[in-house]
Amino acid sequence: MIDVTLENFETEVIAASMTQPVLVDFWATWCGPCKVIGPILEKLETDYAGRFKLVKIDSDQEQQLAAAFGIRSIPTCILLMNGQPVDGFMGALPEGKLREFLDKHLPPADEAPEEEIAEEELPLDAQGQLEKLQHALATNPADDEARFQYVQALLLAGRLDEAKTAFAPAAPKAAGLRRFESLQRVIEAFEFAARQGAAAQAITGFDAKIAANKRDFEARFGKAQVLAGQRRWTEAMDELLEILMRDKAWNEDAARKTYIGILDVIEPPKPKVAEGQIPPDDPTVATYRRRLSSVVLS
Repeated sequence: MIDVTLENFETEVIAASMTQPVLVDFWATWCGPCKVIGPILEKLETDYAGRFKLVKIDSDQEQQLAAAFGIRSIPTCILLMNGQPVDGFMGALPEGKLREFLDKHLPPADEAPEEEIAEEELPLDAQGQLEKLQHALATNPADDEARFQYVQALLLAGRLDEAKTAFAPAAPKAAGLRRFESLQRVIEAFEFAARQGAAAQAITGFDAKIAANKRDFEARFGKAQVLAGQRRWTEAMDELLEILMRDKAWNEDAARKTYIGILDVIEPPKPKVAEGQIPPDDPTVATYRRRLSSVVLS
């Protein structure tokens, strides 16, 4: 079990999940149920003998990480594989339920040794994924799905210039295809953020305007775009929700469309599952889709 902070998150969680499933346990010192589930998770990490890695994040001390995962109550556990969340749960589940959760996602204990796995089945690191998508798009430039995934991956990596270049041939389709409109909205947010200069200073300026007038939607939208440009996705969506709660159709639906754009960009591809099974939703995306629906339909 490893305690994770913002400083070691990239190494201990994202990079580690490229080769081994990582279960992130969000907890706090005052949380009674956290003290119940914690020892059980540590026992299971030992019992499963390397089939997954357990890390713990103190949600009070690491509020930025908790916000990034949309944590609303603790304990909450998120399972990451290949750099992306694949499933999660809230509350202190009993050991039997925890085993069911793990067995649903982890490779079998008697799986073939790593050296016998075909090369194409090995998890790719982020750069490898980008190269694979770039090759697929170069092979078939008309493949809209490959183009979406390639631009999506570039945006998630913060590589704006490359994302704009890859998106350009599809730009005319943005008016008719929602997922391409989503890419365009996020690219526009990145471009806006880049024009603001220092992000912290820009956010401070927007916060001052919002404090003076909570209905200053231009300031809220500007702040959301800067947050998106920093890839602080959930914070950006939280700010967009503040607009939507006050004016659902503001600026020709700009807040709602940008919110949907972020959801489409951060949603990972659905993992492959056995026939007849439904792939799990990304917990953060599922949470923020529900929040959008509750605001828009209220």
